[in-house]
Amino acid sequence: VGTIEGIVTDRPSTAGQRLGAPESFGVSTLEPGLRPPAQPPGRQVSIRVQMLDDTQEVFQISVRNFFPPDHTQLMEELTRYFFALQIKRDLACGRLICNDTSAALMVSHIIQSEIGDFDETQSWQHLLHNKYLPDQDAIRDKITDCHRKHVGQTPAESDFQLLEIARRLEMYGVRLHPAKDREGTKLSLAVAHTGVLVFQGYTKINAFNWSKIRKLSFKRKRFLIKLRADPNAHHDTLEFAMASRDCCKIFWKICVEYHAFFRLFEEPKPKPKPILFTRGSSFRFSGRTQKQIIDYVKDSELKKVPFESPASDDSPLGSPHVIVNGSGQSPEGRQLSPLTSPLLTEAGYVRNDDEDEARRKFPTDKAYFIAKELLTTERTYLKDLQVITESFQSFVGKDEVLPDSVKNLISANYDPVYKFHQGFLKEVEQRLAQWSGRSNAHIKGDYQRIGDILLKNIQGLRQLTIHLQKHSECLVELERACSRKVETVCRDFEQQRVCYLPFNIFLLRPLHRLLHYKLILERLCKHYPPTHEDFRDCRAALADISEMVLQLQGAMMKMENFQKLLELKKDLTGIDNLAIHGREFIRLGCLSKLSGKGLQQRMFFLFSDSLVYTSRGMTPSNQFKVHGQLSLYGMTIRESEEEWGVPHSFTLFGQRQSVVVALLEDSGAEQESEEELCSSRSSLERQGHRGNTTVHVCWHRNTSVSMVDFSVAVENQLSGNLLRKFKNSNGWQKLWVVFTNFSLFFYKSHQDDYPLASLPLLGYSVTVPCESENIHKDYVFKLHFKSHVYYFRSESEYTFERWMEVIRSATCSTSHSTRKDLY
Repeated sequence: VGTIEGIVTDRPSTAGQRLGAPESFGVSTLEPGLRPPAQPPGRQVSIRVQMLDDTQEVFQISVRNFFPPDHTQLMEELTRYFFALQIKRDLACGRLICNDTSAALMVSHIIQSEIGDFDETQSWQHLLHNKYLPDQDAIRDKITDCHRKHVGQTPAESDFQLLEIARRLEMYGVRLHPAKDREGTKLSLAVAHTGVLVFQGYTKINAFNWSKIRKLSFKRKRFLIKLRADPNAHHDTLEFAMASRDCCKIFWKICVEYHAFFRLFEEPKPKPKPILFTRGSSFRFSGRTQKQIIDYVKDSELKKVPFESPASDDSPLGSPHVIVNGSGQSPEGRQLSPLTSPLLTEAGYVRNDDEDEARRKFPTDKAYFIAKELLTTERTYLKDLQVITESFQSFVGKDEVLPDSVKNLISANYDPVYKFHQGFLKEVEQRLAQWSGRSNAHIKGDYQRIGDILLKNIQGLRQLTIHLQKHSECLVELERACSRKVETVCRDFEQQRVCYLPFNIFLLRPLHRLLHYKLILERLCKHYPPTHEDFRDCRAALADISEMVLQLQGAMMKMENFQKLLELKKDLTGIDNLAIHGREFIRLGCLSKLSGKGLQQRMFFLFSDSLVYTSRGMTPSNQFKVHGQLSLYGMTIRESEEEWGVPHSFTLFGQRQSVVVALLEDSGAEQESEEELCSSRSSLERQGHRGNTTVHVCWHRNTSVSMVDFSVAVENQLSGNLLRKFKNSNGWQKLWVVFTNFSLFFYKSHQDDYPLASLPLLGYSVTVPCESENIHKDYVFKLHFKSHVYYFRSESEYTFERWMEVIRSATCSTSHSTRKDLY
């Protein structure tokens, strides 16, 4: 990976030999084992490449660049390291344009990779002597603030995070080609794996996906994009003027190559030569497509190359020490690897993780994994608080429709809690890094405990009790302020991807988090013998948190019920004042109702004073339309299977009407397919994730949920890394997974602000794979619903048992009174 500097005279390339490596066996876009064919004169270009260590090499090549759309598609850790160095170089020379926040975060990961954990003096000196950005001094404080948060992060993890941030930038992998639109406005065109992009300055103002483009062509200086028929489009052909015909042709060729490489399954066949006349260009992409490379790598089972990358004293770039079987020795006597090309995996970031596991040396003590659960769930909790303290407050601040009194109430009572837990998380991250041996901290000590940190912070949390008591008031006041404008703004915010749950659930998170601390401490106290040095602190912390939970439990239960009524209010239409004083929610679920048209699927809602039955309407948010409401006062129930000849049926006799209902055996034709319910496009994009609320999931999966289930779900929240595998795939995907609200939410990493996809679990079964499924791995559980099967793999026996426990709480149809027997 390097930078093309200019054209020079011929001379052979010796880059691989310079690093002591034999001839490369890297994957090319040519057939396996074949060398590039001899090119006719004029087809190749001599270029000088400025390498990342500031040396220069000359190559004879046909110039072609493809930026990997996702760095996790690169199997080789060494390749990711080289790409990280390229991003570093692009930042330093101002080629990768981004805002100060992204720049500071990327530089902080570079520094973490080079010098390790944050140290005030060392980090400051390092920034003074190394230039990572053209205008670095202006954001030096931002960089150091970000660096503080990376405690325990290894160089490989830092490289991974750097590339993760870079690939999300609008200017990642973009090379701008100057152009003008029909009105003469100066623009730039670019091409990426997704299609053709239009920029104004450094801001992307339009994007044309390959699926929308029918044809790309050029005529003299005009570049033409013909779009597929769209009734909403004003023009089906877009025209851009470029500097010359050559500029148009060059950009057109790049577009052809990008389209072929990323979209086609196999190399396009050459266009047959015409007998008499030629019309148009015969240019075609030659070489392997991305899919062919993926298939080749998968079939050849090439191994990943582990490596070490300590920073050099002379250069901030450092020099990689490559370790693998092969010829060539490092100074330490270890064998060096050939230089390899990027190895793309199956779509996504599937990796062969066995080598990783062999190198990892985590503690085996159960207490470590309990403490790690505290860490992973605290990361999710802090992100959830951020939805309130940053995302929501920023969103409602734009329109000025929410009364200042309510905004100030929320800010005054959530901001201090968020700030407190930022400090708490840092302490937990530092301790877990020391406990697992991943930290390069210089202080020696016995860090295989967590009780002291919990005790100190729970005592600190006591000081915030007054704020915690006000959180229920925030929920009530927000509801009281709900004019039509406020309701619209709140509904619009819930459509934002960062708000992956109904918003008022986030408002109750701090009260729920107290329960989680209590459960974690109970597990620690149960695990430790009384003589263990961590036992006393854990027991003292448990006593403190139990007192706080007892103090706030009454308000918590009332607010959970109130929150559920408010949530159902958004899902129902045709009923007034659902959240009336004294009403309690009991259960919702699907039943068949007998009518003149026969049995029809209906959604029933049982409250402490009434029973409401509905059908799913055709509103934009698919609200449930109320058909009837029966008072529970004086209601009687009679089994009526013999009377109506319908299995599992009973009659409800109210004061004014009677209703015959039956338990559904199957969901019937009204249900959408599981793909529509669970796909990321449906649940998180097309329907703005209002389509997979609990009510909708129960409707599709023909199941029922009670308020007791919701209360249990509050206690059973979990976060952490899991490896996921589909039924017919070979590789395992590493994902950050959050379990809450009866669903699994999938992220690339814990630092992501919103999930990429979700899987509602109601109706699913959780088991362990049988022998015939050939899943020869430890700690694997299986989720299945009808023909849909997913495998998940956890890192230890403890985490495996915890994931099984929490998922069963969302999937078991058994009543909760007997649920403990299932564990």
